[in-house]
Amino acid sequence: MIRLTDQPFEPGALVTDFCRGRTETGAVANFVGLARAEQGGTQILELQAYPGFTEKEIGKIAEAARERFGLHDALIVHRIGRIAPGEAIVFVATAAGHRREAFEACDFLMDYLKSRAPFWKKETGPEGERWIEPRDQDHADIARWETKP
Repeated sequence: MIRLTDQPFEPGALVTDFCRGRTETGAVANFVGLARAEQGGTQILELQAYPGFTEKEIGKIAEAARERFGLHDALIVHRIGRIAPGEAIVFVATAAGHRREAFEACDFLMDYLKSRAPFWKKETGPEGERWIEPRDQDHADIARWETKP
């Protein structure tokens, strides 16, 4: 399931709900990304998405993760709109028969979300606004999945 929201969410509640009733799942891995203050350089992070399109594109990579890692399920919750430092931006959970697949799928999904998902990110701080692009490390992180089967 893919969910974009302009409202804060509680990661603990999400993982509890995601785990409920999984009698054949051996592992759930999850990741929570938080907005950073960048030592006072960022007062607000703003994420923009194209409704319908963004969810569809993220859904494609989630389906690829299901197939590649044999997932039982995946959940991606991503904030859009204005986000204050310390607030959760993204929650990813993966359910699989075994831990390795759950961990790797979670990592795979986060690398995609960080570098290729159709979001537009802008930071506002004391020096004004600036658009954020993926870093070289973000591109290197996603590239490693393109060389693995």
